Amino acid sequence: MTRSVFVINAGSSSLKYQLVDVDAGTALASGIVERIGETTAVAKHEAPGIEPVREERVITDHGKAFGWVLRQFEAHGPALEDAGLVGVGHRVVQGGARFDRAVLVDDDVAAQIDDLSPLAPLHNPANLQGIRSARATFPGYPHVAVFDTAFHLTIPPAAHRYAIDAQVAAEHRIRKYGFHGTSHQFVSRRLAELLGRPPEHVNSIVLHLGNGASATAVRGGRSVETSMGMTPLAGLVMGTRSGDIDPGVVFHLHRVAGLSVDEIDVLLNKRSGLLGLTGTGDMRDVQQAADAGIPRAVEALEIVAHRLRGTIGAYLAHLGRTDAIAFTAGVGENAAPVRAAALAGLESLGIVLDPERNAGRGERRISADGSPIEVWVVPTQEELEIARQVAALVDG
Repeated sequence: MTRSVFVINAGSSSLKYQLVDVDAGTALASGIVERIGETTAVAKHEAPGIEPVREERVITDHGKAFGWVLRQFEAHGPALEDAGLVGVGHRVVQGGARFDRAVLVDDDVAAQIDDLSPLAPLHNPANLQGIRSARATFPGYPHVAVFDTAFHLTIPPAAHRYAIDAQVAAEHRIRKYGFHGTSHQFVSRRLAELLGRPPEHVNSIVLHLGNGASATAVRGGRSVETSMGMTPLAGLVMGTRSGDIDPGVVFHLHRVAGLSVDEIDVLLNKRSGLLGLTGTGDMRDVQQAADAGIPRAVEALEIVAHRLRGTIGAYLAHLGRTDAIAFTAGVGENAAPVRAAALAGLESLGIVLDPERNAGRGERRISADGSPIEVWVVPTQEELEIARQVAALVDG
């Protein structure tokens, strides 16, 4: 009998969903409602064997968005009552130091997610809005929160503590949390399967490279270091985010440039990264411009690769023994030149790329035969990871 989980990723004005067959590891349906609360929302629903549905209409809140979604399942399928639905999974960005695993959502958990909102003000309130609407829409099913930060709570204090006044840090919950945890967890486990070993016997580096980008060192199935910090702004160069930057730059921008705190926030989160360096945050456009010889695009890719190589080198040192490196997410899975540039010059460290394999598509090993450290492309499946955690919790 089919067992499915309804996976929800709610944003402030969007609702992404996927109905996942847990045992087959496939999507039975998926969709998104965007621009909720605006003049006209755009809603899409897809499922195997049906013509994709797309509508533009007024959808004022997440409750109305769920109503639209349910009507699509009723009109176009698959029928939820026949899908073996066992639970509803919610992606929640920030679980703080409290949630190291998926948990059943009750009023107390919802209140704690709300209490953690100051650590993720753009995400947790929206995630909680989705949870509340979904609990009203699916009252007869268990709802489970799966946290982006949970996988990284195994990082030791030497890695997650910042060297600032300890009392201030404790009072304001300042520490490294890390993000993209469901992706890093899924990919590191899949990588162990591809190597033919149990996860507890594999040390790996996972590079989740998309519009947001992060790296994680995984020792024996447990995160021991990651590039994002208290917020998703830290670490690698991203589509619109700066990544690591001297904190003194913030003071300089305020005192000398006269920018307010909010203006600096917007600058570093939304006007930096590839966008700030080249005028576009899309890696495909940057690569195309670099191929055409445009200097700022060429330099931007060099900056991206420099940051990646430095992170890989640091994680090799942290792990001591590294069995494999995995590239995942939109850029990691599809941008062969980025992968090649990130690994260039690392042959002496045991990383030897095969250019022909690197130019291919899909899940595959891209390192040369005999490379001491294997390199793989592993497509991430965050919705499947969430669905599996929901099913395991419900079953357990």
